[in-house]
Amino acid sequence: MGAVLCTVIILIAAPLWAEEDEAELAKKLANPVASLISVPIQANYDENYGPNEDGSVWRINIQPVIPFSLNEKWNLISRTILPVIDQSDVPVVGMGESGIGDILQSLFFSPKEPTPRGLIWGVGPVILLPTASDDVLGGEKWGIGPTAVGLRQVGPWTYGALINHVESFAGDDDRSYISSTFIQPFLTYITKTKTTFALNTESTYDWNSEQWSVPINLTVAQLLKIGPQIIQIGGGVRYWADSPDNGPQDWGARIQLTFLFPR
Repeated sequence: MGAVLCTVIILIAAPLWAEEDEAELAKKLANPVASLISVPIQANYDENYGPNEDGSVWRINIQPVIPFSLNEKWNLISRTILPVIDQSDVPVVGMGESGIGDILQSLFFSPKEPTPRGLIWGVGPVILLPTASDDVLGGEKWGIGPTAVGLRQVGPWTYGALINHVESFAGDDDRSYISSTFIQPFLTYITKTKTTFALNTESTYDWNSEQWSVPINLTVAQLLKIGPQIIQIGGGVRYWADSPDNGPQDWGARIQLTFLFPR
């Protein structure tokens, strides 16, 4: 009788454990410095480029996140952004290019536990690598600078900001010096069904041209399990509140797919 009772309890509890694990995974995905291996693939579509607003760009960002345990108290979180770009009628009508852009590599040193007040944070270097397959898809400059992230997770809510600043230090002398600041405040809400609603901006300020790029993104994503693979799939819209001369205007779209590899 005892064995039968134990079996029944395990069968009932197993789905609950799975639900709890999936809820924790959704929460970790909202945390840029969580100890979770993931591979987000993010496709952004923007249009109205150029003097006549005829151009459009697809930018697919492959963004593997890999955590490393340094000791009992600290993690090192590697976040890479590899852009794959397809642009039409950019910078002018009749021109276009497809290929790989410059890689942005961030490394965050982050405590494994939040502060007593619940602050989760990480700091480290950010490195710009001139990996573009064509000179129009990248800056042909090496860059480096600081990056930092801070956030809190309270119930279903996550809010915080990620920032970095990049200055070029080497590369093609004929290309413009790079000096840019990136600011990404974010807010997410996760439902009991592991649906994530997210609002953020991905603002970049170019100190050379003194111009802002400010897309505002609103997305919805769902955590799913297909066979043994856990994924998060979603999408949304983006609005360009500000952009540089000949940059994107008005509305765009985002599609995202993330592969999770919990340990």
